[in-house]
Amino acid sequence: MERLKILVVDDEQRMRKLVKDFLMKKNYDVMEAGDGEEAVDLFYENKDIALIILDVMMPKMDGWEVCREIRKFSQVPIIMLTAKSDEKDELTGFDLGVDEYISKPFSPKILVARVEAILRRTSAVEGDVIENGGISINQAAHEVKIDGELVDLSFKEFELLTYFMTNQGVALSRERILNNVWNYDYFGDARTIDTHVKKLRSKLGDKGEYIKTIWGMGYKFEV
Repeated sequence: MERLKILVVDDEQRMRKLVKDFLMKKNYDVMEAGDGEEAVDLFYENKDIALIILDVMMPKMDGWEVCREIRKFSQVPIIMLTAKSDEKDELTGFDLGVDEYISKPFSPKILVARVEAILRRTSAVEGDVIENGGISINQAAHEVKIDGELVDLSFKEFELLTYFMTNQGVALSRERILNNVWNYDYFGDARTIDTHVKKLRSKLGDKGEYIKTIWGMGYKFEV
């Protein structure tokens, strides 16, 4: 079986080596970039990158700029690393389509667990097509169509919509959504859910009204 390729981007060589060593123990193929420009070049040269671990503070191009550039062409999962623990930074990352956000210092084992959780879901081939209210989700192709037209969703938005549609009519608490969509120990809080729901509703257009807010609890998908 071909090894999945991960791009690790950080201007600190020691940090890159630490992350690389842990990932290689799990049999991943790891590429390294020491600044944002090198990361973008490697991304363009390697179309088979399965996931990117991206530091925020870097020379030449910072992590936000790299993320913006990559998101013009790809929805490859991105885990953002930052030394800051500012809520504004975290929300900025999610707005740019970052899938996960980890503050330094972090446990390499936790990082690897998050990588594995994401890649497990992106690599899973599920033949089911879920359809409801003019929305169609093809899980094998990782595609969403609204009234036959393709909609560009981030990895996490896709996972969230899939979870909502497979639980049609069920009241879902924010905690339950976190546990099922993020699928591991998440160190953030419910703001993460609200940010993703807001963006998902916007991308769904008129269909966004299917995601109903249950005040003080969470959300429910209802056509």
